[in-house]
Amino acid sequence: MRGVTSTTSLCRALFSPRSVALVGASADVRKNNSRPQRFLRSHGYAGRILPINPRHKEIFGETTYPDLRSAPGPIDHAFIMVPAPAVPEIVMQCCELRIPVATIFSAGFAELGEEGLKRQRDMVATARAAGVRLLGPNCMGLINVHGKTALSVNAVLEREQFRAGPLSVVSQSGSTLGTLLSRAQARGLGFSKLVSVGNECDLGVGEIADFLADDPDTGAILLFLETFRDSKLLAAAARRAFAAGKPVIAYKLGRSEVGRLAAASHTGAMVGTDELASAFFSANGIMRVDMLESLFELPQLVRAQKPPVRRRVAVLTGTGGAAAMVADRLGLLGAEVVPPPPALIAELRGKDLPINDAPITDIPMGRSEGGAYTAILSALLASDHCDAVVSVIGSSSQDPKTLVDRLLKAEARDRKPLAVFLAPRADDGLLFLQTHGIAGFRTPESCADAVNAYLNWRGPAPQEPSPPDELAAAEALATAARGVRLNEYDACALFAALGIAQAQSVVVADSGQSVAIDFPVAVKLLSPDIPHKSDAGMVELDVSSAANLRSAVQLMLNQARKRFPQARLDGVLVQRMQRGLAEVIIGYRRDPEVGPIVLLGMGGIMAELKRSYCLRLAPVSLNTAMEMIEEVPELAILRGFRNLPRGDCTALARAIRAMSLLACVTSRVVSEAEINPLIVREEGKGVVAVDGLVVFE
Repeated sequence: MRGVTSTTSLCRALFSPRSVALVGASADVRKNNSRPQRFLRSHGYAGRILPINPRHKEIFGETTYPDLRSAPGPIDHAFIMVPAPAVPEIVMQCCELRIPVATIFSAGFAELGEEGLKRQRDMVATARAAGVRLLGPNCMGLINVHGKTALSVNAVLEREQFRAGPLSVVSQSGSTLGTLLSRAQARGLGFSKLVSVGNECDLGVGEIADFLADDPDTGAILLFLETFRDSKLLAAAARRAFAAGKPVIAYKLGRSEVGRLAAASHTGAMVGTDELASAFFSANGIMRVDMLESLFELPQLVRAQKPPVRRRVAVLTGTGGAAAMVADRLGLLGAEVVPPPPALIAELRGKDLPINDAPITDIPMGRSEGGAYTAILSALLASDHCDAVVSVIGSSSQDPKTLVDRLLKAEARDRKPLAVFLAPRADDGLLFLQTHGIAGFRTPESCADAVNAYLNWRGPAPQEPSPPDELAAAEALATAARGVRLNEYDACALFAALGIAQAQSVVVADSGQSVAIDFPVAVKLLSPDIPHKSDAGMVELDVSSAANLRSAVQLMLNQARKRFPQARLDGVLVQRMQRGLAEVIIGYRRDPEVGPIVLLGMGGIMAELKRSYCLRLAPVSLNTAMEMIEEVPELAILRGFRNLPRGDCTALARAIRAMSLLACVTSRVVSEAEINPLIVREEGKGVVAVDGLVVFE
């Protein structure tokens, strides 16, 4: 972690440089390389601009220099626009001249493959050795609106003038900055900082977001993400921003099944990149939106708000169809659209404001005048039966006086979020709402998306400390383990060392070996090279006698040697059959982007038939593990559903937490692990693992 002084100096050089060298500047206004110089001046930059181009002595009235060494110093920031093969030499000059930061617009690095990646890595190593920080490459630059620094090639700056405000954006897509800037400013929203990070060879989303958490001009941090490259830094930054009262809101590409990772465990095959992203955002207090428009509409809704306790929203309207579109969408997203409670209905009727107990409070045409709409809205905002209110306004939304009467005069407006959807096209109305600090929405979809993101918002999850005393036995077994993948018996022994009971088991080498386990038993081939033994026909259940056991063992060994000649055979596992109320799967995986996760879902063959599960970043607390049990709908059978016997949810939660502690094992890094199934018995009788898998990095 850099000290305060160096971070302050870096932020000044990055966002508010007193002098900028434009390496590869062009005098041809048709070329991208001419834009940074023109944009800096046209948007009010007052510092020194040093164009670097050996073919010119002057560009746009600025004295031009043949190279960085010839330019008068000191130089705070270099913006590099030369072809990729020439960039490393420019970076070396930045190191020589002690230029604190360089932004690299040039493409042709890691995004092109191995050759470009090597060029990028060598360049970063050179810069780091000299203490020079790099933004990019393959990025469109940055904008500091308050500081009048438009150090970017984004074409939208040709026409767009800045509106200063509290929104800061960090984007892995350079062109998206212009999209957000133009769309949001037309709605009256203003910006503080906008940063394109490109390949993130050095400065990335996490570190930039961390700077913004301390930025006095930033009130909310918006993220446009394609992937995670520095999730640990981003997690820490999001937590700091939350503590500072600055909401972090993310729009992330990749919600489809494209790019799902295959793995040895069911967990690896079940969990896609989108679920992992959602778990990451939730764990670190980041709100996630599904629509680009919601990304800049949501901040006004959550200004000065805390995460809600529940997921309940009230809807008020004078135009039923438009409100139904919002409510329907909210219902699909899982939010609860709630009717007014009886006490509130009675209170309003006593004031000659009759409403009913329908989920949407729809005021009939003609009944919303004379302050009626405002009074009902005030009552909903003040009531504790909901966590947010959606107000849907029809054709009258184009009349500012109506908006004043219905919205601005509503009492208790700041008690909970108020989202206003203006059903017709009403650009002036949306601008009016923004000017008066009310969250306005252009479409029913973005309104529902933003409200749902708020209702799903949770504070950063407590970070579970690593318990050395609970890990000692597991660390020893991991150290002594042979190979990359453990067989089932050794995997369950590792789980037992973490506190997860395993079924009574014996390993036999041949059919003549006797076992001291009560029948019936399960017979399974023991091999780390055959993870899904049921699929391979290497499992026989409910073996009921010694004779049948000998026959099953011999047949299994013969078949295994014939069908899997390359597999390592560690014998046959004989395991006492287990019964319980439910079979669950508990999985663990160290994801390359978001880090360790733990998963709970329906086990056995249900893991493949129905993808019903929940996941969290690991490790988790016992309370979080209990939340996970509540989250899987099918596990209602363990919670006394329809008077069924209650399962041992406490023991299950302990097992989830124990599995998540694999994230803390340091003697050997566990890349994935799984118990499938884990048998959950009746309340007070515990859980037992009957199958296990562990894979080390």
